[in-house]
Amino acid sequence: MKQTYLRDGGNDRLLLLFSGWGGEPALFDAPSDDGCDCMVCWDYSSLDFDAAVLARYASVRLLAWSMGVWAAAQTFAGDESMLDMKIAVGGSETPIDDACGIPEAIFRGTLERFSPVTLAKFRHRMCGTADGVKDFLARHPQRTVEDLHSELAAIAGMVASRPVRRLHWDKSVIGTRDNIFPAANLHRAWKGTPAIEVDAAHWDAGLFAALIDGKEGFWTKI
Repeated sequence: MKQTYLRDGGNDRLLLLFSGWGGEPALFDAPSDDGCDCMVCWDYSSLDFDAAVLARYASVRLLAWSMGVWAAAQTFAGDESMLDMKIAVGGSETPIDDACGIPEAIFRGTLERFSPVTLAKFRHRMCGTADGVKDFLARHPQRTVEDLHSELAAIAGMVASRPVRRLHWDKSVIGTRDNIFPAANLHRAWKGTPAIEVDAAHWDAGLFAALIDGKEGFWTKI
């Protein structure tokens, strides 16, 4: 995976943001708190992670979105002591699953028929509305159709071949208008984990701004 700083100010606190499939740093804004560094992990064509960068931080918070929830669990399960608090947003540790993730037929259909048209349809479902797509595209995502397809195929292979790994998440955030990971599936996936329902699509700029800035009490433990 790729690891890109949104802010590297030499601080002793880090927000570690695992993006979803197709994500890239341009989709997110750095925290408004200048005393907090922020790193985005993205492109899960491989799950190689440089953990050495975490050693300098006294506090690391994990915010994982969509396929990033699975990628973070694969990365840190069994050794999550360096993570102070962990929030999963719009995703699960079993991401291709009829009961607790993206229904398998939908995922396979997207992968097998991937094209510019498929990508446009996916983004509309992901953002929920035409205005949501406009907000998303205003951030100027740069990844090509070929690159996105390659990553999606790699994820499919790893999900199929790797065992499920789990973290001790502090909270899950579930969008009631999520058309990628259905809310009912996420409630099943996070049974036993405190869950917050929000009126949001799968990708929502306002929700991510609030999560990254620590608004709405997201980073208080229940």
